[in-house]
Amino acid sequence: MIDEKQADQMQLLEAYRKCCQTRDLIQAAFESAYEGIVITDSNGFIMMMNQSYAEFLGVDAKEVVGKHCTEVIENTRMHIVAKTKEAELAQVQRIRGGDMIAHRIPIIQDGKVIAVVGKVLFQNARELHALSAHVLRLQKELNYYQGELLKSVGAKFSFDDIIGNSSKIRSVKEIAKRVAGSDTTVFISGESGTGKELFAHAIHKHSHRKFGPFVRVNCAAIPETLVESVLFGYEEGAFTGAMKGGKKGKFEMAHQGTIFLDEIGELPLTMQAKLLRVLQEKEVERIGGMHPVKVDVRIIAASNRDLEQMVKKGQFRQDLFYRLHVVSLHIPPLRERREDIPLLVDSLLKMLSHEIGVYVSGVDAAAMNALILYDWPGNVRELKNVLERTLHMKDGDLIQVNHLPVHVVKGGTGNPARYSLKEALEQAEKEAILQVLKAADNDKIRAIQMLGISKSSFYQKLKKHQIKI
Repeated sequence: MIDEKQADQMQLLEAYRKCCQTRDLIQAAFESAYEGIVITDSNGFIMMMNQSYAEFLGVDAKEVVGKHCTEVIENTRMHIVAKTKEAELAQVQRIRGGDMIAHRIPIIQDGKVIAVVGKVLFQNARELHALSAHVLRLQKELNYYQGELLKSVGAKFSFDDIIGNSSKIRSVKEIAKRVAGSDTTVFISGESGTGKELFAHAIHKHSHRKFGPFVRVNCAAIPETLVESVLFGYEEGAFTGAMKGGKKGKFEMAHQGTIFLDEIGELPLTMQAKLLRVLQEKEVERIGGMHPVKVDVRIIAASNRDLEQMVKKGQFRQDLFYRLHVVSLHIPPLRERREDIPLLVDSLLKMLSHEIGVYVSGVDAAAMNALILYDWPGNVRELKNVLERTLHMKDGDLIQVNHLPVHVVKGGTGNPARYSLKEALEQAEKEAILQVLKAADNDKIRAIQMLGISKSSFYQKLKKHQIKI
């Protein structure tokens, strides 16, 4: 039988054994550390130094124990940290003609410093610079690949790319910005060329999904027989010619991002029903698939057709119409925001000059008047095409009226055949001034700035055309 005294002795021996194991483990970790480590007492006398630091200093680790740190370590501050109780992190210290980077950390117990731990982070500051350069290089590579990824699957345009200061375009941009932050379905209406896709890009880029994919689908460009496979994908063997392993549809590609369904009014009624199910159930079913696939997608749809009239004619599902029209944006045609034309011309000319390498210093007043007066049935897209053609036709540094297409110069008069070129220009000038004055709320200073002419020239033209303000 083991008596109580023997049991206590056994417990003490077991506790001692565990302490020794812990000590040996700490000692092994201390010695195997790659970084140099030294520990001093509260007075700066060395208690421990690992082999890595000893080799760096060129001393014997055992012989330095008990010596004051100032006798062993050049420019040390271990004893100072013991007095200040303030840690010194990532500090430069000059040793043996080189700069190293070190931590000095006080160990405090019951408000008193009982030891100070010194740790060498970099034996030479050049190691830090090399590591920093390596991290910067990796960051640049990461930024590059992120940029390339966003170029291929992300939105290209932001709200800053939507040019215009007219009240109509500002109002639409403001609503679009407010709705961008949510996952609400957005329907964008407007004539061809007004910039519906530009708004879809900007809404995605302004949303919390901006790092997710932005998938564009032109519904009018997909053959009716392929619409389902393009939008919802298919499984292997679903039909003759199906790819091995199947293929994801556009909705799966847009997972955790945004899908932009342009010209949605061109979708067949059968596909409208399946699209409605995606909106309601948030899942798609591949052709030949056995199970639906969950998708997290924000939908932005657009059309230049009057979907409400299509609903009345039975060409568009009423239930889908209401599901899409949660928030509706109508992009005004260019003829309803003529005051934006000078800004658009300036922006487009800069972009086109960069793209095709043909530069101009600007547009003269008569040519700008003609551009402002023209109705632009093709809107901004047509304006861009006309300017690109004009860059190739010009014979100087300034775009003039004779460089513009005839239909643009005469198209704003209402009856081009009635006028000679001179008469058409004068009429265009008068109409342009009237339009600008209306846009500027008869503010003469604003009108002069928008027309890009001098004050004296402005008043001469008012007198010539008998315009009274």
